Amino acid sequence: MRRYEAAGFRAWPAASVHYDGTWVVRLTAGHPAKRLNSVNPLDPGDLTGLVERIGRAARRFEAYGRPLTFRMSPLSGERLAAHFDQYGWSRFDESLVMDMALGEAAVAGAIDQIPVRDVARFVTASIAVHGSPASLRPGLSEIIGAIKPEAGLFVTEADGRPVTTLICVHDGDLAGLFEVATAPEARGRGHARRTILAALRWARLKGARRAWLQVEAANLPAFGLYRDLGFGEVYRYHYRRPGGG
Repeated sequence: MRRYEAAGFRAWPAASVHYDGTWVVRLTAGHPAKRLNSVNPLDPGDLTGLVERIGRAARRFEAYGRPLTFRMSPLSGERLAAHFDQYGWSRFDESLVMDMALGEAAVAGAIDQIPVRDVARFVTASIAVHGSPASLRPGLSEIIGAIKPEAGLFVTEADGRPVTTLICVHDGDLAGLFEVATAPEARGRGHARRTILAALRWARLKGARRAWLQVEAANLPAFGLYRDLGFGEVYRYHYRRPGGG
């Protein structure tokens, strides 16, 4: 669990990272993603000065124009969760961390696909596939440029248009999949499966031996696809905010 948490921080880096004890405070002015704008507690026993530390975090988030958000993995512990329950914090957006062994059989039949080297091209495709506002272009470009491990940018096209995009981060013996998406009009045609397998084949040839990803629990089609590919649940996390969120 700790290894995947650390790999996730490296693979999807925030612009600003501050440590308050074992709390990792991540903030990014150019992108609103909760993973990039959240407090991540990493030790269930680190509970000293909760009110003061939460207040300090709140001021940091206010300076960035972001709502105070805690990302709660099993490393956060039940006592911190109970504190939030006591003060009426909302709980939302549960996600699963899944992984699988990346043996030869896992990528059998995968096509050879060369990652896109042009970050601008990938960002354009990703924004189109996700249906994201163009205003996120600078922030997404900055995030991708800040990824320290080797990142493979994959785009699958159909009829001259991007239909599936994803980022595969090769980090030692790990291959992490991020930002996996298929355009709504192209879903159900196997584009995501083919792109994922191609990305995992690319990572395996570079030495990765275990694949992992994060998926929202409510995204049942994606969860079904990952489970069919051989991924299994490792742990879950969710988010907390003061009041109604």
